[in-house]
Amino acid sequence: MKKIKVGAVSYLNTKPLLWGIKRSKDLLQQIELIEEYPSKIADKLINGTIDVGLVPVAIIPKIKEPHIITDFCIGAKADVASVCLFSEVPAEKIERVLLDYQSRTSTLLCKILLKHFWKTSPSLEETKANFLHCIKGTTAGVVIGDRALAQRKISSHIYDLAGTWKAMTGLPFVFAAWISNKKLPEDFIQYFNEANAIGLKNIDKVIEENWDDVYDLKKYYTENISYTLDKEKLKGMKKFLEMLSEV
Repeated sequence: MKKIKVGAVSYLNTKPLLWGIKRSKDLLQQIELIEEYPSKIADKLINGTIDVGLVPVAIIPKIKEPHIITDFCIGAKADVASVCLFSEVPAEKIERVLLDYQSRTSTLLCKILLKHFWKTSPSLEETKANFLHCIKGTTAGVVIGDRALAQRKISSHIYDLAGTWKAMTGLPFVFAAWISNKKLPEDFIQYFNEANAIGLKNIDKVIEENWDDVYDLKKYYTENISYTLDKEKLKGMKKFLEMLSEV
């Protein structure tokens, strides 16, 4: 049987979702798991080299036949901690923003917040690898994932993008969801959904295997990130996708 190609992000925030997937013998017989950073997984899903991915939600309109296949996501009801605008100066004094090349959703969210929340218009610059040392003076940067958790110890001004979105809209934010680019077998979807839930029921074990002193992972997994894709998160996702036309 041809294996279903599954793309996932190789960040700390995905470890609870992947924990059960990597331990499900039935599921592992059905999938080929590919781990990369968000924008690479997104490209693979768009061009069809994978069948399903935990992808930035901003790419949903670019997929010909998108299907949300699980009850889980990478979301936040308030501050997410690992997706932030970092700066040495207050938001109103930022003149240039470096946009993290690893995530389209986060950079688009920042553009929306700059326009509608902070009401500023700094110059925006796409980046490649190794841009963090350029965050200084009036140059700020959008940083995501594990590098953002480390950057929290460096930058004096930290603007959490999920928390700011909540302040502006009153809605939670969804950064990534499990999306397929075709209809998948129902039995696979059931196995996959159940496997996602296993890690969330074993957070202490996930933390033990992925311990890192850069940030309190118990807080990260239970307070910052909200993994359930509920109705309020779907409302927030719909609002975000509607606002994309404005940036």
